Amino acid sequence: MNRIPLTPDGFQKLKDELDRLTRVERPKNIKDIEEARAHGDLSENAEYHAAKERQSFIEGRIQEIQAKLAVADVIDPASINQSRIAFGATVKVLDVEADEEYVFTLVGVEEADIKSGKISITSPVGRALIGKEVGDTAVVKAPARTIEYEILEINFV
Repeated sequence: MNRIPLTPDGFQKLKDELDRLTRVERPKNIKDIEEARAHGDLSENAEYHAAKERQSFIEGRIQEIQAKLAVADVIDPASINQSRIAFGATVKVLDVEADEEYVFTLVGVEEADIKSGKISITSPVGRALIGKEVGDTAVVKAPARTIEYEILEINFV
């Protein structure tokens, strides 16, 4: 299986979710199943079926997280050459045409969340930014237009 690049923060979030699922959600779900089973006829017991469906989701998510953690390649941004954009960098850019500033953090596919400014290193924007320095321009061919980002700041937190 391929290694999955994760920031230390992303790795910790997965561990925290796994801990919550195994210590809180799984025991609560077992209790819910037992209570629903006590109501009698399981064939028409909506609570029981909902609890079993939830159990399937919880167990599937636990397995998914365990598999990701087993192949995680935790990359500490502090260990990377910080003069160029690389995995884990937080980058402030200027959309030259629109005259708007954006802040992106380059992460692995597993951590990407555009709403919080976390973009995958394999996304078009991520690929265009990798290796650039402050003052460089990154060109991204988007469906609507070609975007030029001027690199304003690079930080590794």
